[in-house]
Amino acid sequence: MLGLVSLFMDTSSEMIHALLPVYMVSVLGTSALAVGMIEGIAEATASITKVFSGALSDWLGKRKLLAALGYGLAAITKPIFPLATSIEWLVAARFIDRVGKGIRGAPRDALVADIAPPHLRGASFGLRQSLDTVGAFLGPLIAIGLMWLTADNFQQVFWIAVIPAFMSVAIIVFLVREPDRPQDTRRLRAPLHPADLKQVGRAFWCVVAVATLFTPARFSEAFLVLKAQAIGLPVMAIPAVMVIMSFAYSLSAYPAGIMSDRVNRITMLALGLALLVLAEVTLAFASGLIAVAIGVTLWGFHMGYTQGLFATLVADTAPAELRGTAYGIFNLVTGVAMFLASVIAGAFWDQLGSQSTFLVGAIFAVLTLLSLPLLKNRLCVEGNEGVPTVER
Repeated sequence: MLGLVSLFMDTSSEMIHALLPVYMVSVLGTSALAVGMIEGIAEATASITKVFSGALSDWLGKRKLLAALGYGLAAITKPIFPLATSIEWLVAARFIDRVGKGIRGAPRDALVADIAPPHLRGASFGLRQSLDTVGAFLGPLIAIGLMWLTADNFQQVFWIAVIPAFMSVAIIVFLVREPDRPQDTRRLRAPLHPADLKQVGRAFWCVVAVATLFTPARFSEAFLVLKAQAIGLPVMAIPAVMVIMSFAYSLSAYPAGIMSDRVNRITMLALGLALLVLAEVTLAFASGLIAVAIGVTLWGFHMGYTQGLFATLVADTAPAELRGTAYGIFNLVTGVAMFLASVIAGAFWDQLGSQSTFLVGAIFAVLTLLSLPLLKNRLCVEGNEGVPTVER
C-alpha cells in the first residue's frame, strides 16, 4: 500500500515536474541557474523538514499520521501550478510541495523499516522504490500524451495532474495500517535530543558521509531535461526524458534490493556509482538523441542501484527506536548537499556549457567510489543473507 501511495503521488508530481524546467525557461524566461536554484531550494526544504518529522515520528510513535499529513499537504498544493502566472508563484508551489515531501519522507521510510524483516530489508525498500518510480515514468508518459492532445497547453496538463495526487492521499488514509510499536522502541526523551546524535552510531554517520559526497554527482534531474532540449528534442516529447530515466530506475530498484540482501551492499553501491560515471560521461559528450537516451538510461539504472540501498543502509545502522530521527538527519545533510549541487550545476551550465556540468558530476562520482573502503570498514557482512551488522 505504501508503494501504491508513492506511485500515485509520483505520477502527479512527475506530470508537472517533467514539464516544469522547460515551462520556466521557455514560457517564463528564467535561466538555467535559476532552475538549479529553485530545484535546489525545493529539495533542501524537503530535507530540512524531514529531520523534524522523522524525530517527531520516533517520539509520538505515529508514523502513518505524519506521512498522511505530508501527502495531503503535497496534494492540496498541486492546483497552484496551473494557476501560477509568475516565477514567484512557482517557487511558492515548489516550496510548499517539498514541505509536504519532507513531512512524509522520514516517517514513511521508518515505517517500511519497522515492517520489513531484516533479511528482506533491501528487497522491501527496493519494492517501495520500484513502485514509486513506476509513477515517475507514468507521469511523464501521460504528460506527453496530454501535451499532444492539448496542443502543448501546460496549464491543462497541470490540472489533470491534481487527480492522482488526491488518490494517493485516499490510499494512505484508508488502506495503510501501522503496526503497533513495541514499548521498548518508544522514545521518552524529547525529539532531537543531543544524546540521540551520538546514539545513532558511527556506522550511521559513515553512511551519511559517503552519501553526502555522492550527492553532488547526481544533481537535479532537471538538467537531463535541459540537455535533451538543448540538442533539439521537441517540447511535446520533453517528458520522454523522465519516462526513460524512471523506467530504467523502476526496472532496477527491486532486483538491486534483492541482490543487496544476498551480497555485500557496498559492492552493489560501487556498481551503482560506476553506472553514474558512465551516464555522466555519455551525457557530457552526447550530441544526438540516441546518445542522450543512453546516458539517461544509465542514469536511471544508477538510481535503482543506489537510492533504495542508501535507505537500507540507514535502517541497517540506526537503532530501531531512532529510525525516524536517522532518516531525518540523513535527508537533511544530503538535501543541503543537493541544493549546493544543483546551484553549482546550473552555474557551470550557464558559464561553461552542459559538458562541464556532467564532467564535474562524474568527478564527484569517482571520488565517492574511492571513499567506499571507509564505509566498508564500518560495516561487516555476516551470514549468507548479506545483511550488514554494525560495529559499535
